[in-house]
Amino acid sequence: MTTNKVLSQLGLAQRAGKLVTGDEIVLKAIRGQQTQLVFVASDASENTKKKFRDKCKTYGVPLAIGFTRDELGASLGKLDRVIVGVTDNGFAQLMKNGLMTMSEVEYIE
Repeated sequence: MTTNKVLSQLGLAQRAGKLVTGDEIVLKAIRGQQTQLVFVASDASENTKKKFRDKCKTYGVPLAIGFTRDELGASLGKLDRVIVGVTDNGFAQLMKNGLMTMSEVEYIE
């Protein structure tokens, strides 16, 4: 599965209303155990990466770091996005399967 496939799946999830974006909204969704997978842009600040690594680990949410903010935003049809949370288990499973084969993405289960 290619990078484009995972990004396309993010776009489908966006159109289906199965994503949350933005720092505070995604944090709230993680705390409420509503997220199945979280994406953090590879060009996010180290502080942001650490915050989401720690929060996802605490709540047992898989985390992927590896797409740029421009790639994430473009896949959603929006301007750059740094944090994206997938709220649907079906979409999350599809994306997790694709992420496991991508060497350029840091995937933490």
